[in-house]
Amino acid sequence: MSGFRRGVRLGIDVGRARVGVARCDPDGLLATPIETVPRDNAAVARIAALAEEYSATEIWVGLPTNLRGEDTASTTDARGFAAELAARAARPVRLVDERLSTVSAHAVLRNAGKRQRSSRSIVDQVAAVVLLQHALDVEKSTGRPPGTPVPQESP
Repeated sequence: MSGFRRGVRLGIDVGRARVGVARCDPDGLLATPIETVPRDNAAVARIAALAEEYSATEIWVGLPTNLRGEDTASTTDARGFAAELAARAARPVRLVDERLSTVSAHAVLRNAGKRQRSSRSIVDQVAAVVLLQHALDVEKSTGRPPGTPVPQESP
């Protein structure tokens, strides 16, 4: 735990239709859902505004590779979204492995008695919570920030 950095982090689950957003407390103990942002031209600006509102020190964007760790169309999409966010948010952005976070989110909701159709609006938030909590746990156990930094370049 000695290498753990304090500060609120946002966890972002990028989907084609929606983007789930979660945050953690400054001590990185617990990830909680914030909101589901529609995936439109205003999505990056909304997430940058949330980062400002919650005084986030970093934004962690889920990187959805396949089970073998290879890139997919969703991986390319998430990288592009993270690059836009890094250029806009005025704070560090990191790409973190999110394999199975959406699957885990569906399982959490199923176990809570939520039907898949009725949980569409929150599954992205739950996926963001799953990826953020996992990344926090990785940082605590290794003493190193999870994932890889996204360069902050102008668009």
